[in-house]
Amino acid sequence: MATPSPQRRWQALCPNCGAPVEFASAASASAVCSFCRSTLLREGDALRKIGTSSELFEDYSPLQLGAAGRHAGAPFVVVGRLQMSYADGSWNEWHILFDAGADGAPRSGWLAEDNGSFVISFESPLNERAPDPAQLRPGGLQMLAGSAWQVASIVDATLAAAEGELPHPPRLQQRYPVVDLRNTQNEVATLEYADPARPTWSVGRPVALADLALTGLRAESGATLASRSMPCPNCGAALEPKLETTQSIVCGQCHSVVDIAKGAGADLSAYRQNNGGEPQIPLGTTGQLALSGGTPKPWQVVGYLERCDLPESSEDEQTFWREYLLFNRMEGFAFLVDTEDGWSVVRPITGAPAKSGGGTVQWQDKPFKQKWRYTAKVTYVLGEFYWRIAREERALVTDYEWRNGSRLELLSSEQVGNELTWSHGRAMEADEVRRAFALADDKMPTLRRDVASGMDQGRILRWFIIALVVMVVLFALLKACSSDSCQTYKDSYGETSAEYQQCKRSSRGSGVGYIGSSGGSYGGYSSGGGGHK
Repeated sequence: MATPSPQRRWQALCPNCGAPVEFASAASASAVCSFCRSTLLREGDALRKIGTSSELFEDYSPLQLGAAGRHAGAPFVVVGRLQMSYADGSWNEWHILFDAGADGAPRSGWLAEDNGSFVISFESPLNERAPDPAQLRPGGLQMLAGSAWQVASIVDATLAAAEGELPHPPRLQQRYPVVDLRNTQNEVATLEYADPARPTWSVGRPVALADLALTGLRAESGATLASRSMPCPNCGAALEPKLETTQSIVCGQCHSVVDIAKGAGADLSAYRQNNGGEPQIPLGTTGQLALSGGTPKPWQVVGYLERCDLPESSEDEQTFWREYLLFNRMEGFAFLVDTEDGWSVVRPITGAPAKSGGGTVQWQDKPFKQKWRYTAKVTYVLGEFYWRIAREERALVTDYEWRNGSRLELLSSEQVGNELTWSHGRAMEADEVRRAFALADDKMPTLRRDVASGMDQGRILRWFIIALVVMVVLFALLKACSSDSCQTYKDSYGETSAEYQQCKRSSRGSGVGYIGSSGGSYGGYSSGGGGHK
């Protein structure tokens, strides 16, 4: 594929070190010298130094300057990058330059990270007054540019470093609000308040890297990431992230959760966690899954979370569930969720559903009815994650569902602090999970927990009667031998699992070893990393 050839290239010498600095676009206002890191402002045919950029920390993104691709039939080249940081991590915004359009002017855009995936967005003028970010709240509605938007996140961000050619002079080390908004057309918009008098407004849509026909990416070799190896701050064991986007990793030796958001060579923070269960689908396992229909694609298990709800009263039973973080290099991330209600596979969405009232929201022309609302807590993690895992992180979760015969689709919102994320997916049967990951019978729980969405009323009644008989028999057996009442959980999840320990506590207290089910997260998202983060 031919590299885009803008109308002309312009070159000058850096006024600080004398190195050549090249501009591919006549419209670019600034650049960062690749030799001395000077931030240069273009003034006619001269360059003026206005500051110095910090060194970019190595985050092992697959993108780099000079990479080329094609979007909506138009070729582009990556010419610059902004590296943003905020309290819970960092993200990249890549400046991309398209061929000149019909008016002869090259078009400038951004390729940015969004919940482990990517969006391409374009700046446009905002012909109205931007809202005060201090007055915005996650989940609130805002009318802007003629559309209704749902506020997804409000964070205070800092432009930590920059490189290459940029459309605006970078305001380095300046802290300012960044607001992400989403709408029902699957779009994400961003307001950046670097200049409070004139916030930058951009609107984008999700893209799959596979559809961009990218060339010139960072070399795909194990040697690239091997250099990222670093010692665990608690036990000294080697930490070797496998993914470019990893910001948290769990030490395989002591199971400490280590924050590597600032890259190799930085001071690492970590916290120890109590022992949890072992994943039934081992880390590193690859399965063939069709997330929402179509051709199955390979998805690898790279992370594992155990979560629970926080009952509103001491009389409510606590529910536990498991989430597997799945990764496909060209598709991004998804979650395989194992709850008492059944299995599901979901992934974060770029847009947001429309509220219909009465606990119902509309997404993809389907009415999703609210099922559960609860607070979820992360209790144990393994593997690596594209967000920073906080100790006992809590999220306010609302689950919705849509049924059509045997098909059950799921929608979930999760709010952590000032960030709100939506996820969408479908229910799966245990046998489909088993086939997808080629698991033996002893690698799956003895409790199938299949969703009964396809059962007719007669089957449900029969199963209900059978369940009643079984419960009566079990109750009699439990009286005689309460120590064996939790064997199923022990066999399925292990002696240290939350389910088994909860069952033992319940058995000692009441002689009944049942763990109630109040849903469990369909969304599977437990980070504060919404928006372009």
